[in-house]
Order: sequence, then C-alpha cells, then structure tokens
Amino acid sequence: MIEKQIWHPVVASSQVRDAPLGVHLLGESLVLWREPAHDGGQGVVHAWADRCPHRGAKLSLGRVLHHLRGARLECPYHGWQFAGDAAAVQSGSACARCVHVPAAPEFVAPAGHAATPYEAREASGLVWVRLMRPEGNLPEALGEPPAFEPWQDSEWRQLVCGPYEVNTSAPRLIENFLDLSHFGFVHEGWLGARSHAQVETGQVEESEAGLQANACKAWQPRGYAGADGGAWVNYRYTVPHPFSAILRKDAADADPVSNAIALFIRPDSSDRCTAWFAMATLGDLADDEDLREFQDTVFAQDRPVVESQTPKQLPIGRFDMGKEVHSPADRMSSAYRRYLTRLGVTWGTC
Repeated sequence: MIEKQIWHPVVASSQVRDAPLGVHLLGESLVLWREPAHDGGQGVVHAWADRCPHRGAKLSLGRVLHHLRGARLECPYHGWQFAGDAAAVQSGSACARCVHVPAAPEFVAPAGHAATPYEAREASGLVWVRLMRPEGNLPEALGEPPAFEPWQDSEWRQLVCGPYEVNTSAPRLIENFLDLSHFGFVHEGWLGARSHAQVETGQVEESEAGLQANACKAWQPRGYAGADGGAWVNYRYTVPHPFSAILRKDAADADPVSNAIALFIRPDSSDRCTAWFAMATLGDLADDEDLREFQDTVFAQDRPVVESQTPKQLPIGRFDMGKEVHSPADRMSSAYRRYLTRLGVTWGTC
C-alpha cells in the first residue's frame, strides 16, 4: 500500500510537549512524545505504536521520564520504561527498546521487548510520520515530507491553522482546495462573487513529481485577511503529495501582498480526515489572530458542502466514469484524479 510508504502530517509540532500524545493514522494508533534536547532546544519527536509489548496498554497514557541516560517513555500499567534515541531518529531509524522493568530491576530485556517505532520528522510546523519504508517503486518526490518553500524563508510570516476534523475523505478535501469555480458560490463576498463566476484555469502540468498549475485567475472581493477591496488574483497550484496541496496567490494589480497556503491532510479513515493549513504571508498587515479567524471562516463555509458530497470517497479512474461529470473549469481536479490513479492510491478513493 503506497499510503503507508509516504509521509503524513499527524499533529502540529507545538502540540507535542512534555506529555505523550495519542493520534491515529491510516487506522493505526500512534503515540508521539518529545525527547528533550540537552542544549535546551526543542528536542526530537518520537512516533511509536501506541501499545506496550508487555500487556497491550496504551503508552499514550504514560509519562515521559527525564533520565540521566536519556529520556524514556513509561508505560502506565506496569511502569516499563522504553528509551528513545534522538540520533537514531535523525538518521532515519528509531529505537524503542525496553530498558527497565521495575518489578524485576535486574532483568535485561531482550530485543523483542520493544515498542514498535516509526520514522518521524518535523516540517512546516507539523510532525510527519511514515509507517513503512518505501518498497522500490515510490516516486522520488514522495521520499520526503512535501516541501513548502515560503515556510523556510525568514522574510515570510508563518503560522499553522487547525486542526480541522472533517467527515469526508482526504482526496475530496484536496480536490475542493484545487477548485477555483466554487469561490463565487461557497465563498461569496469573501473569495468570490456570483457576478464574477468565470475563472481561468491556466496551464496544468503533470509529472512524476506531482501536478502544477500556473496562470490561474479568479476575481475576489476579499482575497486575503487584510484586503480592502476586490481584485483579480493570480493563483499557482502544486500537488506534491496525494494528500497535500500548495497554492501561491498574488493580486494582479500591483498589490504588494503575497500569500502562500499549504493544505496538509491526515487520512484518519476512508471517509474522515484531519487537516491543517500552513500559511506564509508577505506584506499582509493583519495579525495572526485575524489570519486564523479568516481561515476559520473560509473553511467553515467549505465544510458543510464537502461533507455533503456523495460518495465521501473520491471516484477516480475507471470508477469515475458515469458517476460524476466534468467541465473545462475542472482541469486541475481532473488531473489530480489521474495522479491518484497513476500512484495507485486507494485510501479515500473508490
């Protein structure tokens, strides 16, 4: 299954602090915990199966211990202690061995007495996890979490909005993000207007690295949080990952504001997902609270519509024929369906 071989966002980095945190990904229960850094920095995040190998209790109910020999995660049931290894995580491996059994302190646990570790990375303000190493046919572009370049540029202001838990599949939500033509109806008065419903879908490029669309245009009465009036807005889209998409928008009338927004989605089940928006702004004078309120409002407009779509799974490939029809304004979403088909994605599709 390709979905287990690629990176997925599981939680905002700021949420993984002193206590273990339980999350779900692709039907698996995970525990995340942060190993404190010796230099006082942020420390490294570990992602393990949320199950103690001793008697199956949830490790997320335990606690993080600060030990002289390194941080440990303690099981809540019998106090077994499992060691993390920051160096191992950063090198692409992980360590979750049992290093202490309180009821038998002289016992040296064999290698099999270990929690199940997964690879974890932090990027764009989120923790990313993959459940399996690639098996050989994975496109090179999917070997790392999706790159969001403005987030790495210190000139851009950055923040994360969410999480948003949604009763639809991850592919349905990505397709909605790529769709300019719903702006004048779902986001009337904000991102679009019925009187300016026509859009330009631009040029779509498909490659092994994903999708890209340039020269997309839509008229917007309020294209960003600090906008004073309407304008034609240029959109550039990229889809570097089955469940991630990035847009960059610039006003077409010499407005100095630029906004880049990445939609990163955690597929919780075949018809439920959790989403975050990583935002990067240049020249927008709105404060962080206003930016989050703007994004919350826009997403609240999307939610009832995307949750109403049936089926909740996205029809792709040959299964799309006869189920949903298309127009020239659907050029990017049609390319996205072909991309999922080429990759063999089955999670959240039908």
